[in-house]
Formats: sequence, C-alpha cells, structure tokens
Amino acid sequence: MTTVLHLNASATVDGSVSRDATALLTQDLAPTRIITRDLAATPLPQIDAQWVTTRLIPEADQTAADKDVLALSDTLIAEIKAADVIVIGMPMYNFGMPAALKAWIDLIARPKVTFAYTEKGPIGLLEGKKAIVAVASGGVPVGAPMDFATPHLEQVLKFVGITDITVQTAKDVLEKVAA
Repeated sequence: MTTVLHLNASATVDGSVSRDATALLTQDLAPTRIITRDLAATPLPQIDAQWVTTRLIPEADQTAADKDVLALSDTLIAEIKAADVIVIGMPMYNFGMPAALKAWIDLIARPKVTFAYTEKGPIGLLEGKKAIVAVASGGVPVGAPMDFATPHLEQVLKFVGITDITVQTAKDVLEKVAA
C-alpha cells in the first residue's frame, strides 16, 4: 500500500513538461492512494507575521483563533505525513523555484512538527519517506552553478527528515517513456 503526494508547481498547465513528468512518475509508482496538490492552480498564501508568531505557540496553549491561523499548514503537513512518496514537479524560474513551491515549503517547515532543534542541531521529523523531483528548465542544467532551485529544495527536504531524494530532469523522464 503506497500513498503518493503529487505536487505540481508549474504555472503552465497545458504543455507543462514538469506536469507531464510527474504524472508519469506517479503512474509508474502504482500507488493505492494519490493526494494531489496543484500549487499553481490553487495558490497558497505567503506566510506573514501572525503565522510566524502563531507557529511557535505550543499546541496546548493555542486558542481557536491560533488553530485557524495554522489550519492550512496543518492540512499540508497531514498530507506529507500520510505520504510514503512525495512526487514534486518543479520548473526552474529565474534560476530558482516557483513562488508557489516556496509558499508550500514555508507552510510545511514547522518547528516541533516537521523538524526540531536539538543540542546537536536541527533534526527532521518526517523520516522514512522518499521524494522524487522532476525539474524542468528551459536552459539552465540541473546542478549547474546557477541552479539555485534544486539544492534549495533538496536542503529543505533533508531539513524536515526526507533524505531519500531522487532528482531527475523532467525531460529525461519523458524521454525514457518515449524510448
């Protein structure tokens, strides 16, 4: 039984290379359950001062209003916790990741929920998961010095405990199917 969290961040819908690649990757996993989150079609809000402050309030001390502020973040974290595999379609815009994906990261990276600070430094709390990232780029090679998107996403995933990460170009994924 495999649950896949399928994330798309491309603003392009029709003809999106990253969307096509993640659809194939998800299909190849033959999951029993798919949780789909289209970060571009249904944009997430940017974090703000209220959210940053509220996320640090211990759960036992949160008011109903505090819980409302964190509700979307809690939903996103529940999705990632439920998943065995996270498939992420990430186009590279201006050498970085789309704002839509960055908003998701900001909402799922929560102290004492998805990571914790210890005497030995931070530890991720989302262990035992696999991430597969399909990167689409119009001209910047994945891993090139000006690719700021891929190392950023890998660092964040590791920070929250997801260390089994496979990064592929979306083009390579599509070419394997065509071959």
